[in-house]
Amino acid sequence: MLERRGQPLLSRRAFARRMARSAAAALGLIGGSLAVGVVGYHASAGLGWIDSLLNASMILSGMGPVSPLHGTAAKLFAAFYALFSGVVFIASVGVMVAPIAHRLLHRFHLDTDEQQGRRKGAES
Repeated sequence: MLERRGQPLLSRRAFARRMARSAAAALGLIGGSLAVGVVGYHASAGLGWIDSLLNASMILSGMGPVSPLHGTAAKLFAAFYALFSGVVFIASVGVMVAPIAHRLLHRFHLDTDEQQGRRKGAES
């Protein structure tokens, strides 16, 4: 999926496609997690669909719940969903940053390899 050390740097167009795929994967992860939260709040807390969407969105974004929760099942779901949301946030940021970090490191290694090649050529 990613180019190896000896391969040339991707073109800007190919890199833009890679970033678009990463963004789509991150949005899919966030969308799926939001769906889990909406269904979970609707089932465990008995909230309507819009209130469930609001609560799941607020938890997933790190803002906190909006509606007061009554009952042990709703509170347990909210606790586990909050922990799950933290992991999803970290994972989605990683998915988005990975191509950028790889491109920077790949460029650094290409520059290093070129400098070493010049040194070897000068020594010969």
